[in-house]
Amino acid sequence: MNDTFIKAYQDQVETAQKAFSSQSVPALEVPPAVREIAEKGLATCRENYAKLKDTAEHVNAAFEDTCTAASKGVAQYNSKVIEAFQSNVNATFDYFNSLLATKTVTEAVELSTGHARKQFEVLTSQAKDLSALAQKVASDSSEPLKSSVEKTFRPAA
Repeated sequence: MNDTFIKAYQDQVETAQKAFSSQSVPALEVPPAVREIAEKGLATCRENYAKLKDTAEHVNAAFEDTCTAASKGVAQYNSKVIEAFQSNVNATFDYFNSLLATKTVTEAVELSTGHARKQFEVLTSQAKDLSALAQKVASDSSEPLKSSVEKTFRPAA
């Protein structure tokens, strides 16, 4: 039974090959007008692809510039945070050192009040500086992408 099946399969393959051989299929000629339209379409596709590729390369470069600016900005921001932290820790140690040297409760209360007022002013100033730096980092980071998008879409508008 297997031999019969294999033989039938081979016969079907041979019949199909004969039916689709190059001799039995008539030659098909494409009219010149259709060929011209296809060539123009292909040329247009190539042009559009070149434009798309160029735009994609500009956008990729802008993303790279944006990431570079953002990483530099984050490093600056982190440095500023560490600097503020060190300053606050040093001020706290100085306060505790001074507090241990006080002789009366009144002196300790005055020292604590003065330290709290000074630290509030310092923390407010640090928060303003960090906020300004964060805004600058965001602006600097988005600038390459913004200018690239403006350049890309300005001619199209």
